[in-house]
Amino acid sequence: MAGPSGAQGTSSVRGRGCSGGARGSGLLRACHPEPAAAVTALVTVLAAVSGRGPAGCAVVGAAVLCGQLSVGWCNDAVDAVRDTAAGRTDKPVAAGTVTRTAVAVAAGLALAGCVPLSLAAGRLAGSAHLLGVAAAWAYNLGVKRTAASWLPYALGFGLLPAFVTLGLAGHPWPPAWAVAAGALLGVGAHFTNVLPDIDADLAAGVRGLPQRLGRRRTRVLAPLPLLAASAVLVLGPPGPVGPAGWSALALTAGLAAATTAAGRPAHSRVPFLATLAMAATAVALLVLHGGSLTRG
Repeated sequence: MAGPSGAQGTSSVRGRGCSGGARGSGLLRACHPEPAAAVTALVTVLAAVSGRGPAGCAVVGAAVLCGQLSVGWCNDAVDAVRDTAAGRTDKPVAAGTVTRTAVAVAAGLALAGCVPLSLAAGRLAGSAHLLGVAAAWAYNLGVKRTAASWLPYALGFGLLPAFVTLGLAGHPWPPAWAVAAGALLGVGAHFTNVLPDIDADLAAGVRGLPQRLGRRRTRVLAPLPLLAASAVLVLGPPGPVGPAGWSALALTAGLAAATTAAGRPAHSRVPFLATLAMAATAVALLVLHGGSLTRG
């Protein structure tokens, strides 16, 4: 990404001055470990409840982990100059604990490992997963600065159920409700992730869809795709809804109302935390209905 070469050079010099342990810690933090672990765990559990055996689940988990690591490291490598110029000490490259080159190399290696691991889960399944990973890389490499910033999230999350089911016997395509719920969950994740940093992003020239909408409108809109995802996951699968489904939908609706309540300070974290809770509820519903992924 274009930026002052001096900022990048400073980061590299400071990174070389760190101990091996500090560089390892910085590399770990640069991969965005929390979302990487969460997505990996989600898809692995989906694989298990949909009928994959232990070996198949291990391959699926390893492929998703490599893909997520590559995306996280790609993000920090691409944003290194901007993060350094902005003094982002929460970013390892900007803080000087690891070099941009090391993060970029790690991203490439993780991506290289993701390809054979994805295809080992099945040619069709692997292709679906690699398309989602490619969408995430496209987001990092420039789509996040456009009004279509939501699209890679929708595509990447929407294809996760396909990665699970296309590797099963008969290569069934997941039901429409699972794909729709995954895509909506991805859009909600995008809005939720961006919400706390909208002002800083705008100052840095990042103008994705949430930044263009602004903090107030994004706070109001962020819960809607998550609420819709929960509704799809409650009403879409075959069979009666049951008390658990209605309770989850009521909880999600209550959290959606909490995010848009008037009278909060502009920088309150309540909307962000509430949308995180909504996302967790939607994920729980997706796992609950994982056994229905191959039954329509």
